[in-house]
Amino acid sequence: MVTTAHTYHVPVLMKDSVDGLDIKPDGIYVDVTFGGGGHSREILSRLGSEGHLYSFDQDADAERNIVDDPRFTFVRSNFRYLKNWMRYYGVEHIDGLLADLGVSSHHFDDETRGFSFRFDAPLDMRMNKRDGMTAADIVNKYEEEPLADVFYLYGELKNSRKIAAALVKRRTEQPVATTQDFMDCVAPLFKREREKKDMAKLFQALRIEVNHEMTALKEMLKAATEVLDPGGRLSVITYHSLEDRIVKNVMKTGNAEGRRHQDFYGRMETPYRLVNNKVIVPTEAEQQENPRSRSAKLRIAEKL
Repeated sequence: MVTTAHTYHVPVLMKDSVDGLDIKPDGIYVDVTFGGGGHSREILSRLGSEGHLYSFDQDADAERNIVDDPRFTFVRSNFRYLKNWMRYYGVEHIDGLLADLGVSSHHFDDETRGFSFRFDAPLDMRMNKRDGMTAADIVNKYEEEPLADVFYLYGELKNSRKIAAALVKRRTEQPVATTQDFMDCVAPLFKREREKKDMAKLFQALRIEVNHEMTALKEMLKAATEVLDPGGRLSVITYHSLEDRIVKNVMKTGNAEGRRHQDFYGRMETPYRLVNNKVIVPTEAEQQENPRSRSAKLRIAEKL
């Protein structure tokens, strides 16, 4: 499959998310989801000669889109290690961080990666193909109860126990190795009118578990809070309620759980000021042009 920066991933809410960073020409910025490089290129276009951008991506395919610019550093790593890498590069504070969460268009369109039920492929779903358990490992090795928990917590599927039981029964006969094996096993448990939506939730749940997405997101946001300079901006695009809840909680209370802390006078303590009280969503035109953007929400906060 031939991939270019444009086909790898069509950036969502690009102008709004980069505007939200309120870029200083000489500032230091981080794009923790490089992908096709669209957001990174837009950030670089607004930086002066003294500014610098660090961009993270753990997917080797993304390296084909690296920007040849002395103001740019590519970090081949999961964004959960943000603070370690900033320390490695001698960066104590940054002026802004952008995250476009979820899955790149490239992952859904690459029929070899197992992210989409449109193609029959090995049940993989790893963002980093060099490391970790695959989706097939999880489906074939997890005990029934933990497997059901994955589908319930990350897919919000009410029939998660039935799905897990069906998979456990099937794997005693033969391994569930491909996306088609997986769908053949679980499809009878979905109502026809909801089959595509529920299948999408099921694939989402597996993908989140494979890539430890919720844990990585919490760790990255905690690190961002620590390395952002006062006045620095956090600009985050989310695509489903699980990750959006975490981002909203961090921006409102400073922690992923949404625990509210008050000072002696009863005022809520938080490290952030919300820049946009209402989430920013794509225009109708963007949603038509890029269907992936339909579920996108942008939240922006400023470090106090």
